Amino acid sequence: MPSLLIADDHPLFRAALRQAALACVADGQVIEAADLADALAALTAAPDTDLVLLDLHMPGSQGLSGLAALRGQHPGVAVLVVSAHDEPRTVRRVLDHGAAGFIPKSASPAQIGEAIRTVLDCGTWVPPELARAVDALAPDPQDTDLAARLARLTEQQYRVLALIGEGLLNKQIADRLAIQERTVKAHVTAIFEKLGVRNRTQAGLLLRSLDLGEPARVS
Repeated sequence: MPSLLIADDHPLFRAALRQAALACVADGQVIEAADLADALAALTAAPDTDLVLLDLHMPGSQGLSGLAALRGQHPGVAVLVVSAHDEPRTVRRVLDHGAAGFIPKSASPAQIGEAIRTVLDCGTWVPPELARAVDALAPDPQDTDLAARLARLTEQQYRVLALIGEGLLNKQIADRLAIQERTVKAHVTAIFEKLGVRNRTQAGLLLRSLDLGEPARVS
């Protein structure tokens, strides 16, 4: 029985995604999250989740940062990105950062269902009207390199990195994660080595490279 997580801060769109998901996977289990923190917590509680439908822009996630967090902390879960940010270059970046597919927010229920079935069958899905333009774009070496470096981090190291990106100091990170400060220092050293950066500023710049402009909201 497939298990799906819908992560989107727009209640009406979450409801539409749920309806489309249950229409194509009648025996599936669907849970919902309205922000990135709840989505990560839901995956921690249900690590056998098969597929996440992820909005690129919601509280805690702007641009590709939410996708990077999911891939870093839960690498075994497939992710279908759902966004109004449907320019071919953005879709190319989404795929380069490990998404199994892309659904524009203008997609019909039939397209959403096709995307879900394709990814659950271990395929990759991009809408036909975008596929040719996306395929014509070469992967950006900077994106593929960053995705590979982020993939080297452990789940806990990615959590520490995300808090570094928020500007937290080691003691604050230790308090937030309920671990020893010396453990945080060890994680920071490993993070810098794996990412090839020298300090917190450079690590933060890498995270900010995942930002995308805010698209028009879909009502």
